[in-house]
Amino acid sequence: MNITRVMAIFEKDLKEFMKNMMLFTSVLIPIIMALFFTRIGGGQAELPPEMLVIVVGVVFTAVSFSAVMTMIAEENEKDTLRGLLQSPATIIDIILGKSMVVGLMTIISLVASILIISPDNYWTLENIISLILMGFFFLCMGIGIGLIVNSVATTSVYLIPIMFIFGFTPYIEMIITDPDHIAIKIAEYFPLYQNLNILNGESGAMEFVILAAWAAASFLLVLWAFNKRKNDE
Repeated sequence: MNITRVMAIFEKDLKEFMKNMMLFTSVLIPIIMALFFTRIGGGQAELPPEMLVIVVGVVFTAVSFSAVMTMIAEENEKDTLRGLLQSPATIIDIILGKSMVVGLMTIISLVASILIISPDNYWTLENIISLILMGFFFLCMGIGIGLIVNSVATTSVYLIPIMFIFGFTPYIEMIITDPDHIAIKIAEYFPLYQNLNILNGESGAMEFVILAAWAAASFLLVLWAFNKRKNDE
C-alpha cells in the first residue's frame, strides 16, 4: 500500500463527488427520510427499531453502495479506469482511495440521520461494530458491481433490486405475513436483520458471524471483479 497514491485517488474522487449532483444528493436522501419519519411520529415517541434500521439501510444502499458503484462505472464509461488498473497503484490503493471518499460521505449521512431521529442507546459498541461490517459489505458490493458494468446507465439495473433486497429487508414482513414463510426465514439471515437483532438487544455471537460472512463474500466479489476487469483490459 502506498499512502501517496491512496491520497491522490482520494483527492481526485472527492472533487468528482462534490461536483456530481447525483452523487451529492444521495447523501441527503437518508437525512430527508429521517426528517419525514420523525415528523410522522410527531416527536412524541421513539421510532420503532424497524424504521430506524430501514433508514440505516437507505444510507448504505444510497451512499455506500450506489455512490461507489456509480463512481467506478463512470470511470469505466469514460475509459479512465484502464489507466488506473494498469498504473503502479495496487488493488488496495485503488479500493482505499475510493472507499475513503464514500466512507466519509456515508458517515456524514448516517450520523446526521441518527441525530435527527435521536434514538436512545444507539451508539453502543455492538451496534457500531455491526454498522462497520454492514458498511464494508455494501461498499465492497458497490465496488464489485461497479467494476463489472460498463456504463452509469447500467447501474440502475442493479441499484433497485439491491436497494429493495438489502436496504428495505424488514419490509418483507408487510408483504408476507406468515412468520414461518421460507422468504421470511431467508431474510432473517440478511445484514439488516442482524442489525435489528442487535438494536433489540437480542444479539449474540451469531449475528456478528453472519455479518462477517457477508462482508467476506462481498470482498471476494471485489477481487473477482477486479481480476476480470484487469484481464479484459
